[in-house]
Amino acid sequence: MSTTQQTVDLRLTAIRYAAQDTNLYEFRRPDGAALEPVDPGAHIDITLPNGMMRQYSLVTADGDPAAYVVGIKRDRASRGGSIFIHDRLRVGEVLKIGGPRNNFPLNEDAGHTVLIAGGIGITPIWCMAQRLKKLGRSFEVHYACRTRAEAAFFAELSAMPEARIHIDDEVGGFMDVAAAVAASRPDAHFYCCGPLPMLAAFEDATKALPPEHVHVEYFSAKDEAATGGGYVVELRKSGKEFTVPEGKTLLEVLLEGGVDVMYSCQEGVCGACETAVISGTPDHRDNILTEAERVASKTMMVCCSGSKSPRLVLDL
Repeated sequence: MSTTQQTVDLRLTAIRYAAQDTNLYEFRRPDGAALEPVDPGAHIDITLPNGMMRQYSLVTADGDPAAYVVGIKRDRASRGGSIFIHDRLRVGEVLKIGGPRNNFPLNEDAGHTVLIAGGIGITPIWCMAQRLKKLGRSFEVHYACRTRAEAAFFAELSAMPEARIHIDDEVGGFMDVAAAVAASRPDAHFYCCGPLPMLAAFEDATKALPPEHVHVEYFSAKDEAATGGGYVVELRKSGKEFTVPEGKTLLEVLLEGGVDVMYSCQEGVCGACETAVISGTPDHRDNILTEAERVASKTMMVCCSGSKSPRLVLDL
């Protein structure tokens, strides 16, 4: 993690059961003071005692102003983060928390909102549903989970008239994302967070809709980082210049060159490393920028993206 990453020390004050393999983790300042306000869709970075950093969505934006609450599933295919959190973290520990940042903001003025979630992807979606309910907006929630036991916020969603819960093993198949999209109003805004197959189905179902009405959040990368190399990166502010060789990412070269660049996930899903582009054509590999933003190429995520042009000039 970059030394310029803004963090605050927060204490883990509660761990609550949410569903099978999913817990809610509550963090507060040791002095009890209020935290920075958040909007639905925001996430925080958690730096673990073992040195790992992971990003988790906040499950409420209108709760206790002195607490951040995230939902974390113990992933069987974990790279170590969620397993460490479930098996090793204890109430009372103080961790460094970065953010909050929001790459998945909610348009609260939409005529209608369709929220689609799969598995642990319910965390930002549940946050949005609570806000829309409080505001009295028109919305619907479609939540798919493999089993009833694994469905977080099942009781709360079951009591919400706007919610439809799909349990895979009870109906013998996956939720029809395309049908949920097709059945909605033409002025709707669509949001989806879940496993990669669901996100792929969602993007296919919404490809004919106005891009500004379609919102997706990824928890993991869908594209490999750019490691083709063969270009020069110039840092305009510092005056430094590096050649990026084949087999290395741009971020690796910057760090090896002593550049103090902010980064976190290293997969293009958190937005911490977004950097202004002065000239050149980035090879975008992130899951944050829209297609229009990629074409404009005013910024790029240096953790995973590279360059299609021989020279890339960044505002660093």
